[in-house]
Amino acid sequence: MVELRRALGRWDLTAIGINQVIGSAIFLLPADVARLVGAWGPAAVAAVGLASLSIALCFAEVGSRFEKTGGPYLPAREAFGRFVGFEVGWMMWFTRVASQASVANGLSLALAFYWPVLASGAPRMALVTVVTLVLTWINVVGVKQSSWVVNALTIGKLLPLTLFILVGIWYVDPARWASMPAVTTDQVGSAVLLLIFAYGGYEVTGVLAGEASNPKRDVPFAFVMTMITVTVIMTLTSIVATGVLPAIAESRTPLADGAALFMGVAGALMISAGSSVSMAGNNMGQILNGSRTIFALAENGDLPPWFARVHPVYRTPSNAILFTAGVALALALTGSFVFLAAVSAVARLVMYLAVCLATLVLRRRQPAGEMGPALFLIPGGPVVPLLASVISFGILFGATTQQLAAGAAALVAGAVLFWIATRR
Repeated sequence: MVELRRALGRWDLTAIGINQVIGSAIFLLPADVARLVGAWGPAAVAAVGLASLSIALCFAEVGSRFEKTGGPYLPAREAFGRFVGFEVGWMMWFTRVASQASVANGLSLALAFYWPVLASGAPRMALVTVVTLVLTWINVVGVKQSSWVVNALTIGKLLPLTLFILVGIWYVDPARWASMPAVTTDQVGSAVLLLIFAYGGYEVTGVLAGEASNPKRDVPFAFVMTMITVTVIMTLTSIVATGVLPAIAESRTPLADGAALFMGVAGALMISAGSSVSMAGNNMGQILNGSRTIFALAENGDLPPWFARVHPVYRTPSNAILFTAGVALALALTGSFVFLAAVSAVARLVMYLAVCLATLVLRRRQPAGEMGPALFLIPGGPVVPLLASVISFGILFGATTQQLAAGAAALVAGAVLFWIATRR
């Protein structure tokens, strides 16, 4: 039997996590937050980063119990049964595919800044198709090659952000925080929910455990390092943008506008290029992780075995990769991902809450079968998992009616698919 190749180290997993969190949103986030809470923006970014770390710690603890591919699907299945586990894995794959389609279109719009012809029509479709096919081919050829590309694109997106921070910090005007604005509870709540979504993506870090060299130790490390790194970068980016731009809330491209102030046109172009690299890297990661999720569902008998086929030469889940990329490409070309993106609110609630509660449930279970003892335990007993559960459940109160309806429809579709697969 051909098995997946274990070729990923802890820093490969960390780069994959960072790549998924830091996408296109960071280039717009400082202005979005400033519109809600003004100069409190950097403090809000830091606070929600620490809150998100509490959820990531739950992912790290349960991740230290498993060696197989699957991410949150595995602990949810072990703690709450096969059906709940399937719904968690299904919703995760669903959001990865919708996000991939969304980011592919975002990349065409970003490049249209330089070449306007790419904004619509046949040129846009050709660009989206070529990018998807190239990234799919890299994913099929090997997980190590995929990680090299992800590592390179992650570095490519972090370099302009680092330069923005290191140069821009000297131009920050402390007077921006001399008079802090009064904010309402609704404004704070909206900002917190926006930032919870902005920090999303780290949940994919453990999906590739089946291709990691030492998953029970490296997956927890990658979760913690991912969240620490992205929290520092996003907070410092917000500080520089807020401290440099006089009217940041009015800016549509805060990082590019800020860079233009202290580095000129070259700085703005650097940030724009970084945004394009960031979206390409994010798209690469969506294929990498989305395919492994559906592979894990099939590997455990919750989907037809066709999805669990491993390529005899490349030792990658080639069928799952081709299927995931094909669905995402169809969504990108037809534009139907716009509606499907509404599922993300309920999908994150399902994933985060299932893992946080599974952390507590699995502590009471004896290691058996594929679940081993936790090699990483969150200090403080049940405090952090309970706090993380409350934070996760808070997503529900910020979801719109459309998001709730779309999420419910996706869950029902998953239930039907599960019934068909298990009947077979």
